[in-house]
Amino acid sequence: MTGLPARLVVGRVLRPHGVRGEVSVEVLSDAPGRFAPGTPLALGDPDTLGGNAGAGLRPLVVAAARHHQGRLLVSFHGIEDRSAADPLRGGLLSIPVEAARPLQPGEFWAHQLVGLPVHDRDGAARGTIADVQPGAAHDLLAVVLPGGGTALVPAVAALVTVDLEAGRVVVDALPGLLDPS
Repeated sequence: MTGLPARLVVGRVLRPHGVRGEVSVEVLSDAPGRFAPGTPLALGDPDTLGGNAGAGLRPLVVAAARHHQGRLLVSFHGIEDRSAADPLRGGLLSIPVEAARPLQPGEFWAHQLVGLPVHDRDGAARGTIADVQPGAAHDLLAVVLPGGGTALVPAVAALVTVDLEAGRVVVDALPGLLDPS
């Protein structure tokens, strides 16, 4: 099992919206108040920071957030116009791990799955999880297969069982599911 990182990614800035500094955000958190006014976030990729978790991150504080046509629009203090918002495009928004909500039994962080071996229900090794990709309906597990290639497996309870104590993920290997892409 992978250790806890210093920061957790909770969103990705998609693009500026309008001329007043708002940005459209892809929400990658299930905590309802994550983008409430006054919430401190940081912009930047926490995975590229090595052991210095605060270096290279740009601190931001949420000024306002609202839903608009199925998207979350967020404004940050100090980002007053489109020109100031444009450099945020594509940036990851993160929080210190201490600010994350406590996990319930059976829940896990995506980073805990990366590197875990994947087995089918018969116990045969089928690959290793290389990444967890957010999807529209559910996350996708990127599984590197033993013979090369990668398969994307929908992370749904009907197909996937995560056993962190055993350090593995069990997948119902439906025909074609674990074929290289």
